[in-house]
Amino acid sequence: MRFMIMVKATADSEAGVLPTEELACPMADYHEEMAKAGVLIDGSGLKPTSKGFRLQYAGDKRIVIDGPFTETKEVIAGYSLIKVNSVEEALYWFKRFPNPHNADCEIEMRQLYELEDFGPLESMDRFRELGMGGAEKKA
Repeated sequence: MRFMIMVKATADSEAGVLPTEELACPMADYHEEMAKAGVLIDGSGLKPTSKGFRLQYAGDKRIVIDGPFTETKEVIAGYSLIKVNSVEEALYWFKRFPNPHNADCEIEMRQLYELEDFGPLESMDRFRELGMGGAEKKA
């Protein structure tokens, strides 16, 4: 089972303010502990939406929209991706996540789909061959 823990953006993260040692140290300790436990797949911060883009679909048309985006509370500032054996194990790690802003805030965790969840779709084999969706990449 794979889960993504998402840290929501703040006005500071959207302004490009980088974390202090006071914030980064507990986060590094936590991620090292997950790595040692063999559950960490990946984790990173995301640059502000001013450095990003959105793609809007209108029928067959695609419109690229440059950042920044106004709704900070709906923007993701960082993530950790973990692979565990149960929901209980995911919650164990989730509840230990350091406060990412040292302030009142909220983080979110959601389970990722596994390719098996999609049933017998032939197109899912193509994703398996790429090593996506939790599958091992075929040589």
